[in-house]
Amino acid sequence: MKKILIIGGSKGIGNAILLQQLESNTVYTISRNAPGITHPNLKHFSLDVLQDTLPEIECLDSLIYSPGSITLKPIGSLSIDDFRNDFEINVIGAVKVIQKYLPALKKGNHPSILLFSTVAAKLGMPFHASIATAKAGVEGLVKSLGAELASSIRINAIAPTITDTTLASGILRNDRMKENMVERHPMKGYLQPEEVANMADFLISEKAKSISGQIFEMDYGIVSFKI
Repeated sequence: MKKILIIGGSKGIGNAILLQQLESNTVYTISRNAPGITHPNLKHFSLDVLQDTLPEIECLDSLIYSPGSITLKPIGSLSIDDFRNDFEINVIGAVKVIQKYLPALKKGNHPSILLFSTVAAKLGMPFHASIATAKAGVEGLVKSLGAELASSIRINAIAPTITDTTLASGILRNDRMKENMVERHPMKGYLQPEEVANMADFLISEKAKSISGQIFEMDYGIVSFKI
């Protein structure tokens, strides 16, 4: 039974990962809101990662940082605070929890860290300047820490395309917009949280023991193909 800490496990991708891991592992979650379920293997801490003191956890096998943001505005409408907030949520929060739980991870069994980027860090998309900049920071962190921790802890990131979560509800708010999103992707689809959870399950497992410092695009072809 692994010990897994999920930051942001109350909804979206983080919640899908939690539900997938809960039956066979001890799962800790940290988020402002509780996941909405109870389970003998689940321990939740309600707090704001950026503002509050993080709880003590003695030993961890995996750390998953899933909070994200979608700030879509023309560059002229983006404030410095928009950039700052996206960077705080996506990069500073990840750095804070990694620094806090590094000792716990070093006590774990084949320990790993998983972060989240976006396809917009690779594919130029209008109105994505703030979030693409923040997620590019996440990718840089993965590469740097992958090298720094190579002998002890693996770290990777998943870069999903649009995923059907609460966070993306404004983009997928009606059938027409969903159909347009399907058509934008060469493989004619977009992600469900469970698909991303499946990739997360692989990356924190011993099946991926040779993989670190990598960014895995789950893109339904939008980055990879021009058709």
